[in-house]
Amino acid sequence: MRVALGISYRGQAYQGWQSQRGGQTVQDRVEGALGQFIGVPVRCLCAGRTDTGVHALNQVVHLDTAAVREPASWVRGTNRYLPPDIAVQWAQPVGSDFHARNSAHGRRYVYVLVQSSVRPAIEAGLVGWSFRPLDGALMRQAADVLVGEHDFSAFRSSECQAASPVKTIRAITITQRGPYWRFEFDANAFLHHMVRNLIGSLLAVGNGTRTVDWLAGVLSARERRLAAPTFPSAGLYFIGPYYDAALAIPGPPETLAWMP
Repeated sequence: MRVALGISYRGQAYQGWQSQRGGQTVQDRVEGALGQFIGVPVRCLCAGRTDTGVHALNQVVHLDTAAVREPASWVRGTNRYLPPDIAVQWAQPVGSDFHARNSAHGRRYVYVLVQSSVRPAIEAGLVGWSFRPLDGALMRQAADVLVGEHDFSAFRSSECQAASPVKTIRAITITQRGPYWRFEFDANAFLHHMVRNLIGSLLAVGNGTRTVDWLAGVLSARERRLAAPTFPSAGLYFIGPYYDAALAIPGPPETLAWMP
């Protein structure tokens, strides 16, 4: 049978999602826990690979297994073998044609940032930081330039393995609550480091060191060297993928008290 799971994790302690030699990745921990739970080695496939230090609220994975368990048993049994910063949130059987990555219609990321003259301490690793004041209106104008189908080569890591740099951003929403800024990105797919590179350039506009026209020029030039540096991963959260409603795949929590 094929089973889908929704997984949340804090990324600080891990070298991203994808399995690597050394085993210090989220995938290694999840597959190890699943294997301990059902007694045989397990391989699972995720909806979107996250980088070192990036968090997830609803990373969706699927696995094929001969083990038969109730959904609640998959959750409790797997979590028994996971560290405190990784947890299975839900589990459900799915059809053999369901694919965590290929069945997704889109994906969402959120970047949470605190604007302060002093770097965060309690929230270190959980939020990004800007010591310069930010102009929300200017950043929203810049975000409008990015919405739509574009070649995002200027915001692509040199290590990116995607077949094409052309992606469609469906929406970018920028909101502020007190000193906290929330940047939400909705797209059909993302390139390696794309969100962090976009954040760096949006903040350059927001703090007045660059202009909206500059960002438009960077996008059209398609050259990574012209964009702002890659922003730190600390405040980046993979909200998760979304699917056809008929599949009834659970989404992330609607609200999180600690996330503005």
